[in-house]
Amino acid sequence: MVGVTGNIFLELGIVIILAAIAAYVLRLIRQPQILAYVIVGVLITPVFQLITDTSIIEAMSVVGIAFLLFIVGLEMDIKSLKNVTLVSSLGGLIQVLLIFVVGYFASLLLGFLSLEAAYIGLMIAFSSTMVVMKLLSDRRELNTLHGKITVGILLTQDVVAIFALSVLTSINGFEFSLLGIAFLKFISLFVVAYLASRFLFPRIFRFAAKNHELLLISSLAICFLFSLAFSYLGFSIAIGAFIAGIALGNLDYNLEIIGRVKSLKDFFSLMFFVSLGMGLSLAVIKEMWVPLIVILAIVVLIKPFIIMTICSLFKYTKKPSFFTANGLAQVGEFSLIIAAEGLLLGHLSQELFSLTVIITLVSITLTSYSIQHRHFLYKVLAKPLSIFDKFTTEGLEYLPNEVKPRIILCGHNRIGYSILQNLGKAKKKILVVDYNPEIIAKLVKKGFHCIYGEVADDEVIDRMNLGKVTMLISTVPEIRDNIILIRKVRAVNRKAKIIVTASEIDEALRLYKEGADYVILPHFLGGEHVANLIDKVRIKKVNLHNKRQAHIKHLEDRKDVGHEHPK
Repeated sequence: MVGVTGNIFLELGIVIILAAIAAYVLRLIRQPQILAYVIVGVLITPVFQLITDTSIIEAMSVVGIAFLLFIVGLEMDIKSLKNVTLVSSLGGLIQVLLIFVVGYFASLLLGFLSLEAAYIGLMIAFSSTMVVMKLLSDRRELNTLHGKITVGILLTQDVVAIFALSVLTSINGFEFSLLGIAFLKFISLFVVAYLASRFLFPRIFRFAAKNHELLLISSLAICFLFSLAFSYLGFSIAIGAFIAGIALGNLDYNLEIIGRVKSLKDFFSLMFFVSLGMGLSLAVIKEMWVPLIVILAIVVLIKPFIIMTICSLFKYTKKPSFFTANGLAQVGEFSLIIAAEGLLLGHLSQELFSLTVIITLVSITLTSYSIQHRHFLYKVLAKPLSIFDKFTTEGLEYLPNEVKPRIILCGHNRIGYSILQNLGKAKKKILVVDYNPEIIAKLVKKGFHCIYGEVADDEVIDRMNLGKVTMLISTVPEIRDNIILIRKVRAVNRKAKIIVTASEIDEALRLYKEGADYVILPHFLGGEHVANLIDKVRIKKVNLHNKRQAHIKHLEDRKDVGHEHPK
């Protein structure tokens, strides 16, 4: 027993020490940390064979997937996705179907059997919820337009993956009744989770929240309870963990739960990426290099092209469409689960399973770089991407009055919403520019002047009438777009007041040098607002009770339009 325990401790020690060194080195050279963990996996098994028994790390990687999806469920605000419901659900289904068809026929041409081709088509249709959520979360982009579309499509893919797994496990004697039973099982568990989150969990966690340790244990118990329940009924434990997270996400204590579980998630997620590297087989690369290149090309080139086309057909402009497609251009953990299930059932060979691992590994690594440099890629591909303008209504104007507006608001997001509320009396003088068609549609109904498109697009800028505006306000966070706007305004209008937004102090100073009259730093706004409020309350210029009632009304209005403060 001591020997076994010692071996486990030694293996974990090797992994953690090497992962820390690799992560530190890659951090110094500004490379994605995910790549560091994958490299460690490659080094400890295929290359130097430091670890011979990989079962412990592989088991921990499964737990890592479950914990990540548990936290994703906790952080998920389903209501915030209501503005992208159609493109996420219908668009996501179309994407899965098209990629499956492309992958299936390409695999047949490569010489794979029909069943193997079906597996390959399914595996490349799904993207990595784990990796994409981590990258979006690290960059604080979960609440952006492309972030919401990406999350919505990932959710659709996950639901399809669940039913695909249920079909594949019974494929030798498949009947439609089995699919119906699987659907009923899933819906039943989902209803149980919903009822528990409404009536049972609030009472349990109201007491558990009084003790930090009890809160953590109770949260983990719910996570494992749902995971085991889903596993018992033939579904993935990761899906059970995700549903558990959604069930607890409605509680008042969800942020405290996330804070307690996050460290566990980070540790087990490390094991997941290390296990990916451990599954790499150099022999398979040599033997199956043609299928590897073809399938990888489908994943990183054809798949994002299809996703971008779908987003464009749903009238989203090319920038959020490109960012969405760029983020989903990889193979995910559900693909590995499907491949592992196929290997267990004898549907796939060990070589094809290894090929899947390699494609997953390479595509995830490429995604880490492409998301990091997506603005550069978008700029380089701007001209070729202009073909997608034909599908959208980019540049479309809605100007109900002949008199041109004198105030331009670029970006109707959280800050833009408040600005427009205060400028509501001057409706005829305001022009709103935004790339979210849902927002434009709502503002058109309210009678506002609108232009649908990218704020930095030359055609859109030409329609803004910059030479005669008195004020331009941009709540768009991208510094490149704001610099373009400042330069375009100053080239034709020296008197206009320019107010723009920045995420960091250095960016704000850069925008001031470019000629901005004022730069909004959202993270500092709260402190300034509270300081002014306290000062006015102190000298009795403001009644705090009235202010409280007005704030409650404002928050309720925000909630109605789908706004939530980033978590």
